[in-house]
Amino acid sequence: MNSKVQIKPPVEVEYEEELRAIRANDTARKPLNWQMSPQAVKTFILGSRNPIVFEGKEYLIQKKYLGNDALVERCIVTLAGNRGLMLVGEPGTAKTMLSELLSAAISGVSTNTVQGTAGTTEDMIKYSWNYALLLAKGPVREALVPSPLYVGMEKGIITRFEEITRTPAEIQDSLISVLSDKVLNVPELRDEGFLFARQGFNVIGTANTRDKGVNEMSSALKRRFNFETVFPIREAALEKQIIINEVNKLAKENSIEKTADEDIAELLASTYHELREGISSMGHQIDRPAAVMSTAEAVSVYYQTMLTGYYYGDGSLSTDCLVQNLLGAVAKENRDDIEKIKGYFNTVIRDKGNKEGGLWMKYYEARKWIR
Repeated sequence: MNSKVQIKPPVEVEYEEELRAIRANDTARKPLNWQMSPQAVKTFILGSRNPIVFEGKEYLIQKKYLGNDALVERCIVTLAGNRGLMLVGEPGTAKTMLSELLSAAISGVSTNTVQGTAGTTEDMIKYSWNYALLLAKGPVREALVPSPLYVGMEKGIITRFEEITRTPAEIQDSLISVLSDKVLNVPELRDEGFLFARQGFNVIGTANTRDKGVNEMSSALKRRFNFETVFPIREAALEKQIIINEVNKLAKENSIEKTADEDIAELLASTYHELREGISSMGHQIDRPAAVMSTAEAVSVYYQTMLTGYYYGDGSLSTDCLVQNLLGAVAKENRDDIEKIKGYFNTVIRDKGNKEGGLWMKYYEARKWIR
């Protein structure tokens, strides 16, 4: 598969050489049907201190998940057991990215996925039928169209269930018997209709705790999962690094000959961090917006500003454009948040501009777009 022609290549394609190098050097104990050991999975996600040599080439494995290292370890251990893993937290906290990294490392594939929506049905999770074959040959295995859960059980790989709480509760509960007994019954196939999960099968679910349209999971289903809460980034310096990494990655994928500016990234990281926490680095109390002030949104705001400068300007990032994109990201949730952003600029950014000058003063002057 050629990753260069894809907008967003799967993790196993993007990091194909890294994964091969880690697997070739992996001598630790592996759970049955895992592509690599838990220790090697951790190395793939959290990086290595020393280079790994593979086919005469050195690979220094970079850290891909800039969050809680202990959380990653617990996730890996959960998946090595017989309970599913549920990643919960606010939108934009890299739950999906973590689930993709885990699936690619453990199973070699991250695309065996159910995308939960209000319209998700049970056959989208388990199986459906090729009706032309069903009419011609009757209910035979050849006519069955496996869905992600069926594929995961049959092959012994991870099934990812994104936004599980957006799915109707009765559809969510179709997972209970599968997670409990590790068997899926297809009644139409009669005696041949029992699919017993192979070793290596498990489910990683993700659920947002803040979005509208959420369906509460039943207690019975919750008991089949180990829950791990993925919290927003608490350090502005780490948030800045994530913005730089992700923006550079997006620019490279789209052949944009620009790299992230550290000063702009620091400014944006500080803005999102302070608005999310409700207090500034100078001690101001801030009215927190109702909008989700996630790191993912900060990356989007920066990248949009970069694209504008690249295609319409001289290549530089404009603070006017940055503020416009920031406002668009915040105001899409609640127009009342505009006043909170205006108050933030008229206090926190004003004082930082007076103290620091330069970029912060330009940022403050761009408040004219907040209206």
